[in-house]
Amino acid sequence: MTDVLGVLVIARNGDRSEYYQDPKTYESSYTESTALGAAESHHLGNFLRSTYMSSSSPSYIADMKTDLVDTHEVHVHAKAGGEGTVIFDSAIALLQGLFPPNPANKIVLANETTVVAPLGGYQYVPIETVEPGNDRSLEPWTDCPAFEQHISSVYSSNEFKATAKAAGPFFGAVRDYVFGRPTVLENAWNIYDYVSTELSHNKTYAHRLPPTLVEQARGFADYHENAIFSDKDVGGIGNLAGRTILHTVLSSLTRIAFNGDPLQFLLIETSYHPFISLFHMLEMTKESPELAGIPNYASALAFELRRGPAPEDRDFIRIKFKNGTNGDFETHHAFGHKSDIAATEFIYRIENYAITSQKQWAAACSAGLDDNWLHIGTQNAISSTVFAILAAVFLLGMFILSKFVKSARAKAQNARIRLADDEVSQSHQAQSQYPNYGTLSNVGPGIVPF
Repeated sequence: MTDVLGVLVIARNGDRSEYYQDPKTYESSYTESTALGAAESHHLGNFLRSTYMSSSSPSYIADMKTDLVDTHEVHVHAKAGGEGTVIFDSAIALLQGLFPPNPANKIVLANETTVVAPLGGYQYVPIETVEPGNDRSLEPWTDCPAFEQHISSVYSSNEFKATAKAAGPFFGAVRDYVFGRPTVLENAWNIYDYVSTELSHNKTYAHRLPPTLVEQARGFADYHENAIFSDKDVGGIGNLAGRTILHTVLSSLTRIAFNGDPLQFLLIETSYHPFISLFHMLEMTKESPELAGIPNYASALAFELRRGPAPEDRDFIRIKFKNGTNGDFETHHAFGHKSDIAATEFIYRIENYAITSQKQWAAACSAGLDDNWLHIGTQNAISSTVFAILAAVFLLGMFILSKFVKSARAKAQNARIRLADDEVSQSHQAQSQYPNYGTLSNVGPGIVPF
């Protein structure tokens, strides 16, 4: 009998059009989903269904409703910032594979008419989008001064400079194939993204690109992103992407473990960034150095909560990773363990590094800044304060003006009412003195009655 109590899956989006990220701030450009990306995410959904919702699978979640989705048991979060549109589309495609159309998704009306949901019983699974403005758990690295300083420190390090010098021949060779894009190591991510995107979607480009250039571009992009989204200190700013998503991971595993909570499957659809940080924070890269890089499209990182073997009364966590659409899950171990780690130990060793609120995120993004960064932050704060004061003055002025306008309108209305009352009074006096006053029979020729 299966011993899986529930699972949390972090999934990367599928294929998309070219996507630019500013090398200094990681502010991003617009991008769009592709049919290939939808197919990749749908394939991942099918894979997850066969792994966790098939009774023949050793990882089957036995107590979970698997035919028709129960939204108390299944929750979905999708990142809305950066590649948000693509990530949301990928979540939809994945869910189509995870909970495919089912004719049982129907309703019988009072008149005994049976109505099946569209597309053969399509299942609508709610998705909670995570907006960076309200929740920093899935995109904490933008608008974060401490992270920008971390990026600057990486670029100025001796190791980065040495790697950039060694990469000189590659950047010289690739210059003719990136059409004006800066060919420097700082821009390695954007170079790789452009080359790999064109290689996938542009037949003419694919026929012209020399062998090994895309592999070299991927290697330098892996080095670049691994340096930016990791840190020697588990709680360092370089691991910010992992530290913010970690709160959702830990709280969800706790909910799954609690018998009174129906949650059994949580999907977090996001970008590649937190994967790198988590691999380092959990020390998975020590045993598997290949994890120190960018995961492929439609990759998945699963945290399975498993019941311990008798007479063990503790729950354990098994970590699995699937790199892209090929292959199966591979089991990896956290903190040097050679087997599954007890849930209590896992939480104990990592929970203090989790960022659980906007306030903690703001504190992390201002911690350890040098005088130059503090000066910039102060200037921004002053600018924000001045703007807030001006906005308040403007709103106060508008409030006073509206009060004045309302008062003037009220006075004018009262004056009109008094004038009308006077006219009515005069009319009544005239009619008492002249009974036929105001009747049509007294209107002279050529005069139009008012």
